[in-house]
Amino acid sequence: EVFTSWGLETSRKVEREKLDAILHDLAHTEKYGQVLRAKGIVEGEDGNWIHFDYVPAEPNVRYGTAGVIGRLCVIGSGIDNDKIKEIFGL
Repeated sequence: EVFTSWGLETSRKVEREKLDAILHDLAHTEKYGQVLRAKGIVEGEDGNWIHFDYVPAEPNVRYGTAGVIGRLCVIGSGIDNDKIKEIFGL
């Protein structure tokens, strides 16, 4: 099995609750492909920067230092790039 990665920089803001829902969806469905790892930093709607790390069934979301621009990365097998963009609202 060959793993692929998807990555993107974004200035779009994300609500914390939305990010929690995205990570929950990645953990409980394979409609985006088999996601083995996801990580990133995005600006929250409130202006705080949200850092996240995901491995199956173990999402970790926390507030952290500011970034210049948001960054997202998803690694797995059979990743559907369009659906990943859609779930993040891009």
